[in-house]
Amino acid sequence: MNPEHPADLLQRLAPGERVVVRYRIEGGFTDALGVLLRAGSGDCTVSTRRGDVLIPYPLITAAKPVPPAPPRRERKSPA
Repeated sequence: MNPEHPADLLQRLAPGERVVVRYRIEGGFTDALGVLLRAGSGDCTVSTRRGDVLIPYPLITAAKPVPPAPPRRERKSPA
């Protein structure tokens, strides 16, 4: 059985889907968790809390859709 390349999965998902993408960086790996903005022919863009991340497909090692983020809790005011 041949495992599917993560790029194939990302290209099938609709923009707006929440995803996590693991990719290579210098010295190791990192993850981008956020909303898939675009999945082109050579790369994808994920909107994260820290900004948009452009990820070339050859650097991606894993990707999957994830459930929506839980609602943020309100801060408690000081007593």
